[in-house]
Amino acid sequence: SSKELPLRRSLGDEDTYSDSPEHFNKADPRSKPSLEVLNEASPLLAPQRRSGDDDSISSGTPVDELDYLDGEEQEGSKSPYLLSLGMSKALLAIVWIVGPLSGVIVQPYIGIRSDNCRNRFGKRKPFMIGGAAATLISFLALAWTREIVRGLLGLFGANPESHFVQLASICFAIGWVCILDVSINTVVQAGIRAFIVDNAPMHQQEDANAWAGVILGIGSVLGYLSGYVNLPKILPFFGNTQFKVLSVITCIAMGGTVFISCIFITERDPRHDGPPPTEKLGVIAFFKQIYRSARRLSPQIRKVCEVQFFNWIGWFPFLFYITTYIGQLHVNPIFRAHPDMSPKEVDKAWESATRVGSFALLIFAITSFSSNMLLPFLVVPTYRAPPPSLKGATPHLHSGNQPTTPSGTPLPMSASMTSFFPPPPDEATHSRLTRLLSLAQIPWLTLRRAWLLSHLLFALCMAITFFITTPLQATILSGVVGLSWALSLWAPFALISAEISKRDAMARRTGGVNDDQAGVVLGLHNVAISAPQILATLVSSAIFRIAQKPRGEPGDDSVGWVMRFGGVAALVAAYMTSRLKEERREKDGQGKENGNEERRGSDAV
Repeated sequence: SSKELPLRRSLGDEDTYSDSPEHFNKADPRSKPSLEVLNEASPLLAPQRRSGDDDSISSGTPVDELDYLDGEEQEGSKSPYLLSLGMSKALLAIVWIVGPLSGVIVQPYIGIRSDNCRNRFGKRKPFMIGGAAATLISFLALAWTREIVRGLLGLFGANPESHFVQLASICFAIGWVCILDVSINTVVQAGIRAFIVDNAPMHQQEDANAWAGVILGIGSVLGYLSGYVNLPKILPFFGNTQFKVLSVITCIAMGGTVFISCIFITERDPRHDGPPPTEKLGVIAFFKQIYRSARRLSPQIRKVCEVQFFNWIGWFPFLFYITTYIGQLHVNPIFRAHPDMSPKEVDKAWESATRVGSFALLIFAITSFSSNMLLPFLVVPTYRAPPPSLKGATPHLHSGNQPTTPSGTPLPMSASMTSFFPPPPDEATHSRLTRLLSLAQIPWLTLRRAWLLSHLLFALCMAITFFITTPLQATILSGVVGLSWALSLWAPFALISAEISKRDAMARRTGGVNDDQAGVVLGLHNVAISAPQILATLVSSAIFRIAQKPRGEPGDDSVGWVMRFGGVAALVAAYMTSRLKEERREKDGQGKENGNEERRGSDAV
């Protein structure tokens, strides 16, 4: 949609040249080739050495591939590599749509299948393992696409440099990108998020999803930082390009974390839930069940999905175009000083601009990670943890490793168990720690209110783009927006997870089974995330068509208008968030507030 799309997000090219007017000499033999003819040694795919210095490494591509838990974060790493295979930008735009489409269709389907799974190892683990395996294979196949295709076709005498081999490489890569998008949706939303819901009690859902946001933040920061290191030099046995090494590291990270989760977390045996529905899940039956499940959503979950629809209309332009926006601010003075630049010189200017935009994304990731660490201590929890022990309780096992009372009722787990540290040894220590942590809490700041404020902050930042004139100002703005992003990674999942957990607990108390479990509910939630991305893409294309200036002209503010459109959507999301129900809290005998579900004792969890 925009001619600057090759510079989207973290596609940073880090060639070290001066931005001074003297540098842009039309006779300069060092001018970079167009992005249309990138090769695998392109600066977009590997860190660059400074001219005349074999040991000094300048900043490289901040590819955030390590953050495998966030589907949007994958686009920045795939784009330059697919361009290097000879794929056109128009075809690349179509490939980008595969992710949202798979989120709309695949994840609800996998969610239903996992809810109906009766495997003795659990509902989620088979899909997590299968999705992880497909993701690992996809990454490796993508990274070695050129070698695999040339090797296979070479057996039949094909010329490795022929157009047919290049076309086969593109088709091969597109196929694996589609598999990658589907498998990520399978592992992430339909597997891991539901895994959290199933294995944490209601009062720990906010903490568990907060820790998930922290881990996402760590992945983003490490992914961006990895682009500033010459990975092929440090880890030559993983590959000879930045993308290959990052793919191997991603496989190790994902395989290791999924393995640890499956080994150390014991799922409740789904065979105790009775036989699965006998209805065959064909195409028509699938859409019928999705429709029925959407009609049965609780009011709270339905409102969260409505908020997410507008929330992601707002976030999509920022996540995909912020690098281009900052890059435009960087090249404006250059284009004004040199109005008659050649296409190669324009490309060179944009390569430098993308480096500046990529640094802003690193600041954005660091701010988001820091916010994810700090916010759980400031926000008042919706559900307080029951006491850490009950008089006369004995450590019987129930539903895996959760201790129970002699009658078989699950013991409430301490809130400190959501941290990386063991629970305190006695109730007095637990009480002291709870009082200490509560001092940092802002009494009026609930999770719902924090999420509402994050929408308003995002909308304000997008409005401020009217007054942004330098890359430094835009970088500071990106850092501030990281606070809103942290809450977008935490609040909606925590609110939905707590609601699902509450409904599951109520169903088990009555001896029944919740008809709409975590898999299908989170699948519908993902539809509310993915569908607006398609809509935002179409609206962005229309704005670019109206407002975009020719490439190489200064003052192109088309990306700014796209982001301001996202700010308007954030205002709608803020209004929808204000309609969310705040959990009623009552004071106990000691003057402390408790969520109404916790007043019923340990049976509530």
